[in-house]
Amino acid sequence: MPPMRGPGRNAFLTEEEKANLPSVTPQLLKRVFSYLVPYWKQLLLALGCIIVSSVFSLYPSILTGRIIDEGLIGRNMRALVFLIIASLLVTLASNLIGVLESYLNNWIAQHITFDMRNAMFRHLQSMSQRFFTSSSQGDIITRMTSDIDGVKNTITNTFTSILSNVITLIVALIAMYQKNWVLATLGLLIVPVFTIPTRLAGKTRWTLTRESQALNDEINGILNETLSVSGQTLVKLFCREDSEYERYRTINRRMIDLNVKESMAGRWFRVVLSTVSSVGPMLIYLVGGVLMMKYSSDISVGDITVMVALLGRMYGPVNQLLSFHTEWVRSMALFTRIFDYFDMKPEVENAPDAVIPKAPATGSVEFKDVDFHYDPERQILKKVNFSLRSGNSVAIVGPSGSGKSTLVNLIPRLYDVTGGSVSFDGTDVRKLDLTWLRSQIGVVTQETYLFNGTVRDNLLYARPDATEEDLKSACVRANIWDFISSQPDGLDTVVGNRGLKLSGGEKQRISIARILLKDPALIIFDEATSALDSISEAKIQEAIDPLIESRTSILIAHRLSTILAADEILVVKDGEIVERGTHRNLVEAGGVYTELYNTQFARAMDMGSTEEQK
Repeated sequence: MPPMRGPGRNAFLTEEEKANLPSVTPQLLKRVFSYLVPYWKQLLLALGCIIVSSVFSLYPSILTGRIIDEGLIGRNMRALVFLIIASLLVTLASNLIGVLESYLNNWIAQHITFDMRNAMFRHLQSMSQRFFTSSSQGDIITRMTSDIDGVKNTITNTFTSILSNVITLIVALIAMYQKNWVLATLGLLIVPVFTIPTRLAGKTRWTLTRESQALNDEINGILNETLSVSGQTLVKLFCREDSEYERYRTINRRMIDLNVKESMAGRWFRVVLSTVSSVGPMLIYLVGGVLMMKYSSDISVGDITVMVALLGRMYGPVNQLLSFHTEWVRSMALFTRIFDYFDMKPEVENAPDAVIPKAPATGSVEFKDVDFHYDPERQILKKVNFSLRSGNSVAIVGPSGSGKSTLVNLIPRLYDVTGGSVSFDGTDVRKLDLTWLRSQIGVVTQETYLFNGTVRDNLLYARPDATEEDLKSACVRANIWDFISSQPDGLDTVVGNRGLKLSGGEKQRISIARILLKDPALIIFDEATSALDSISEAKIQEAIDPLIESRTSILIAHRLSTILAADEILVVKDGEIVERGTHRNLVEAGGVYTELYNTQFARAMDMGSTEEQK
């Protein structure tokens, strides 16, 4: 009889899982199985393989009775050899069909996860900026990776295991009842009873394992805190070595005691399991012997042996089917988590009748009574009104948190207004085709994002069909070509993850070159030079100035040199435009801009002058 395995970690639900049991509805099941529909042919073939493999896997046990009765007791060598060969061939056939079944299961599972990953990636790309700023990045990645991988395991393990176990039990019971209904009924009654100790022992081990994992997490936390550079410095400066050692020693002792309990629980589990699993066959032998000797039954030694073998084959399937509820709940919870993401509606979508203007874009912008909030209880923008004509530039200044970046994010519809309207080239942005709108707007942010590749890769992201001459021209105009040409690999220089191998100024100028390749009608500089030293700022300013003169542009800046290049300055405070005009007029007005000038811009100019003198 094959060894029995007790329930492991997956046999019991955690407290969190119990508290968050998914609601299994016909709609949910229909949605789950809809992913199988495109592969129904492969699924039917896999189903056939499972049935045939399950039946064939029991035949060696059934043939054992004939081997004993006809071959050994009957002293028929020819029958003995034939039955042994037949048993081996059936076993081989069962294993080969099992390989085909495994291949089909994996093929179906891989293709379903392929479809699901593609659909999820496409769906996440359509989500608005709010989704990415409010959701945990780790949670998003988990949905895309381990959750969808769990779907593959559900298909290849849970569903097929349930089907295989059910078929094995049905075939085993049919075979047993064909031999002798009394022994078959006895086997049917005792198998569930003998799984009870298995479940109890498994639950004990599961509880100990969870406690051990919790302690292990606590130990790792202490190690991470106290053995890191910063942690060790703090421990030494506050002379806490002894207390930290005692804390570690106490938890380590608890862990050792728990590990001993867990290992002994496992040992006792095997003792109980071995003893209990022997009771069933002994009862079959006892009752079978009584039937043979007392009642002159036509049951044979081979029949009793077959009964014992089939009984042993029933232990595993019954144990696994008793864990069916747990596996089913986890599988449905997995699908529910994935569907929760699929059911999130994008806040920013193309209008059904979205417009793609035929005329070239000019980049003009108009805000009319624009309101915006992330949370209804906290208004970010209030009745914002301004217009930007084609070819002009406007600078937006104000204290941190006043809503400057939020304001410009409404133009390419990273968010949608909650009141009023934003127009681009005279048309409400909500009526314009999203792809067309965003293709006409270029944004240079303070935190430049470069992909982990070469300079060329990052530039071609804006225009994949750009020629070598186009790349060079853009880099020259962005004031970065001298740096690139000085590198051994030129445009093929690797920038590293997020441009780690470059300075802030170099990354910023590459981002400007990338915008130049995009060739948008409107360029937005969102504090593009605020985090740079004066030398880097000067080089970037040299690249920005011609763009401001030739393009419609919006500048959000902390530095006066950038602001002075604009045709108009808008002063934003608490989500409202409180002042507007030229630099001179605003300074003389003695308002918010004057305060910003005295506390921020003038000081920045003084620091810049000091650096130049050095």
